[in-house]
Amino acid sequence: MVGPTVVSTFAGCGGSSLGYKWAGFKELLAVDFNPDAVKVFADNFPDVPVLQADISQVSVKQVLDVTGIKAGELDVLDGSPPCQGFSHAGRRQVRDKRNDLFREYVRLIRGLRPRVFVMENVAGMASGRMKGRFIEIVKTLKALDYRVRCRKMNTKYYGVPQSRERLIFIGVRKDLGLEPVFPEPEKSIATVRKAFAGLPPQVEDRPMPDWLRQAAKRIKAGMNFKHVASVFLEAKNSPAGCIATRRQAWAKPASTLVSSEFGSGLLHPEEDRFLTLAELKRLSTFPDDFKFTDRRLGCERIGNAVMPRFMYHIARAIREGILEKASLPPIRGIGAIPRHRCLAPKGAGLGQNGARTSQVKRSQGSPGGKKGPARKRAGGVKQ
Repeated sequence: MVGPTVVSTFAGCGGSSLGYKWAGFKELLAVDFNPDAVKVFADNFPDVPVLQADISQVSVKQVLDVTGIKAGELDVLDGSPPCQGFSHAGRRQVRDKRNDLFREYVRLIRGLRPRVFVMENVAGMASGRMKGRFIEIVKTLKALDYRVRCRKMNTKYYGVPQSRERLIFIGVRKDLGLEPVFPEPEKSIATVRKAFAGLPPQVEDRPMPDWLRQAAKRIKAGMNFKHVASVFLEAKNSPAGCIATRRQAWAKPASTLVSSEFGSGLLHPEEDRFLTLAELKRLSTFPDDFKFTDRRLGCERIGNAVMPRFMYHIARAIREGILEKASLPPIRGIGAIPRHRCLAPKGAGLGQNGARTSQVKRSQGSPGGKKGPARKRAGGVKQ
């Protein structure tokens, strides 16, 4: 029996796709604009068609043709419109054009009429001068024929050894007669120590300047940026880079991983070095065998991704709390899914007919752990 279906827009390297896969979903199509993200996705999900395209150029008809389904038959439309314009880590530009890409996502919701939609974005969208845009987004989503809820959630409560706050919007088509549901937090919080368990000795894959290696000896876990700034001033007469440089603690989740290699100066809990790509994958719940192009691009992909285990919890809640409770007709058209790995435009360098010839081992397995009792909610934004 084919599981529930999902189409991923703004799919990136496939963080949310892994979560849906672990929750038993069948992904019919992934879409992203970034060529490296599409390459990484194709390498790690060889059986999922992936389209490299600007979302504004992707039509409803094109999605239906590729997936072989009709409007109204898709179970979940997932999307994480770029968040840099809203992020606290960025400049928080109200007029950043990337902030309007959610309108293209809304266009696809209207045309595809999925039973459920899921939209993820940074928590900074709901605060400060961005709050007006947040209210506009909520009103736009609620104007659709869906029951919509939004919740601020922190990934550290959902099996991810990283503190990372995100807004999750879930909409349920009104004819299903059900309300949006969110997962309950896990019983315990994942830590850096637990994440690194079983890793072999690491070889540094990001050079560290001599001055910083000496300064790192004085940077302790839990130090605020003012103390780190004083260390930097003594070491190089400048505080530049102090905000991003943090020593991680064994007994806590890691700091938020950002997309810039140079904006993420996370230090090992004991060793005076940057965390390796293998360690960053562990902190983000990507499998050890998940393939990235290189360290720099891998950091970019991870920093922009939805954490896989976080999305697993959300996808499982949607499957058990909505899709399995609704009276749904059989899923149609699954046999029409094309087997090629990439539907890229000409000139994208992805091989003849857009198909890649290299094969990698597929990510396997499902995150373990039993569902724990409810604990204090991970956030307070609720619409």
